Amino acid sequence: MKRREVKSIGELLPQFLREEGLETPLLQKRLLDSWESVVGPSVGRYTGNKYISDQVLHVKILNPALRQDLSMMRSQLLKRLNEAVGASIIVDVRIY
Repeated sequence: MKRREVKSIGELLPQFLREEGLETPLLQKRLLDSWESVVGPSVGRYTGNKYISDQVLHVKILNPALRQDLSMMRSQLLKRLNEAVGASIIVDVRIY
């Protein structure tokens, strides 16, 4: 009888997600969910739709003054959001 190498579910799950093409959508979902924790609840209140398309995060901000402030902080937001998920998921942030 041949012994098999036993692997933990923690080792198998990331490998499975990568092989099935589900790793990126999962990380994108985590990034979208981390928006409010990165920007804070006061900015989260003024956030409308947000989605990722072609590695660009699109976020609708309902307050014009806040929209302008966040537009000037795009590079900082990009860095913090990618750090929140532990991977480089987005390459730009578009505030509209």
